[in-house]
Amino acid sequence: MSYAKVCCIGLVGVEGHLVEVEVDIAPGLPGVTLTGLPDTALNEARDRVRAAIVNSGEEWPNRRLTVNLLPATLPKRGSAFDLAIAAGILACAGELPPVGLDGVAILGELGLDGAVRPIRGVLPMVAAAARAGLTRAVVPLQNADEATVVPGVDVRAVDTLQRLIGFVRGTDTLLPPPGLPQPPLPPAPDLADVAGQPVGRRAIEVAAAGGHHLALIGPPGAGKTMLAERLPSVLPELDDLAALEVTAVHSIAGMLPPGGRLLRRPPFQAPHHTASLASLVGGGSGIARPGALSLAHRGVLFLDEAPEFASRVLDSLRQPLESGRVTLNRTGGTTEYPTRVQLIIAANPCPCAKPAGDSACECTPLARRRYLGRLSGPLLDRIDLRVRLHAMRAADLVGVDQPREGSTAVAARVAQARAAAAVRWSPQGWRTNAEVPGAALRRPPWQLPAADIGRLQTALDRGALTARGFDRTLRLAWTISDLDGLDRPGAGEVAEASQLRAGEHG
Repeated sequence: MSYAKVCCIGLVGVEGHLVEVEVDIAPGLPGVTLTGLPDTALNEARDRVRAAIVNSGEEWPNRRLTVNLLPATLPKRGSAFDLAIAAGILACAGELPPVGLDGVAILGELGLDGAVRPIRGVLPMVAAAARAGLTRAVVPLQNADEATVVPGVDVRAVDTLQRLIGFVRGTDTLLPPPGLPQPPLPPAPDLADVAGQPVGRRAIEVAAAGGHHLALIGPPGAGKTMLAERLPSVLPELDDLAALEVTAVHSIAGMLPPGGRLLRRPPFQAPHHTASLASLVGGGSGIARPGALSLAHRGVLFLDEAPEFASRVLDSLRQPLESGRVTLNRTGGTTEYPTRVQLIIAANPCPCAKPAGDSACECTPLARRRYLGRLSGPLLDRIDLRVRLHAMRAADLVGVDQPREGSTAVAARVAQARAAAAVRWSPQGWRTNAEVPGAALRRPPWQLPAADIGRLQTALDRGALTARGFDRTLRLAWTISDLDGLDRPGAGEVAEASQLRAGEHG
């Protein structure tokens, strides 16, 4: 037989696509021609596959080989096609019965000795195979537990090319997923560790209940970082759909823990202030890889010392925060990653970071304004809550008379508020108050009485509030009413929302 076809999966971003690996053997000078928009790593598969086949005890067809990856217009990258190419070549040469490869997605990188190496992105690949109607998948042994997360696909593992050859010939068996024990998750930081700062704690609760962005401004040691790190501990666990999205992104980035577990805890990313634009929003040559923004999808992106970030890096967040997706155009193609995150930024009030009004503060009023002015107005306009924290008092730090409320109690209130919002918005396809379009809140049946939002309208007319700020304040008011167990916000909830947005909450 001079033609064979094997199924594989290619990734563009987090989207998997069925790829048919066609192999043709024809008379002519020995050589391998690889077509179908392969990248450098895939072009080098010719040498890897040849060495793996020979070192597995098989004969290399000493003729002209053409390997085509369909669809030819889809960019192909990485080494996940090695095992499928090797199986296609052996089937085309008559060494394997092609019927044994029908309807199977074959994934894996080959070493020169024929060993099958793990690859990135197995979860979205197997999910794409299931969408394409394939019910069987062969993956590297180290990736098998991850692949079993996808329902409806019979996953089998291989550790060597020789094992796959023996299975197709009927002389060997594939390996079941090893079912490695999943290491326990480390305990999440508890909100009870935060001393004082009732306004900051209230802001964390409101942000968690509604999915809002948050800015924390205050002197060193006020608890900005502690509050931000404890936001995931009061967020609900991810549901099945969100967990699959998050796990797929981390699979592509090669950051999944062993054991093949779905990531149920909302992720937390805290890049250093020297982070580059590509490391934050995604980038790289060829097909762009996900950055910290996408790795924080359905979780928290924390930018500590935010004014120290490059202005260009900070402003690159503006569009993804609105749309929930980032589109990266590179020479190798266009990639889209999800970016539905909660952003928290923390900043000192001035460059010297000493308490305001203290005689030791070396900053002029102009220097203080310039420092916080590094946070652009359009970026701050997208942040719902702006909280100013005060320096810690000794009574807050060492007092033990009053027990501090922990994350468990706050998480219970957050879950009730989110459940109320889900009942209200799920018919329209929205999860949280932060996702509701402003137009929906300004029209019946959700429009609030003019008497309750009069102050907001006045601020909008004076130019003290933008249209985006008006809508975000309404969303905050709905979240506060959900936390308070109300059917809809009143004047009191709108007033608190205005104070939280303006940083005037007391």
